[in-house]
Amino acid sequence: SFRGAQDEAAEQRARSELRTLATAIESYYIHNSNDLPANLTVLITATPRIISTVPDDPFRSGSNDYQYAEDTNGVYYAVWSFGRDRAADITGMDTNGTLAGTNDDDIFVTNGTGTF
Repeated sequence: SFRGAQDEAAEQRARSELRTLATAIESYYIHNSNDLPANLTVLITATPRIISTVPDDPFRSGSNDYQYAEDTNGVYYAVWSFGRDRAADITGMDTNGTLAGTNDDDIFVTNGTGTF
């Protein structure tokens, strides 16, 4: 039961940090001529600087960032955590903003459809 409580806390942390990252991505988009960032670390070096550090996914050991993908047209993005099984089930997204991969336990935020 202790592991379950830890996972629940990590899930809440991931949801909060993903909302923050989504806000940072949207801010970057507004300040950079409607271009999405190439990766999450760009948010640290952007002018104006959007965030000071990219938080680590609580479901990955070591210092491992959340996953990020954008569609090939640069319109839609998704940022996600590996979730409780500690394996990435989301693999990217298509040009319609539809997530690719499987709908397992990954925790995600997207401006796309949010479906698989």
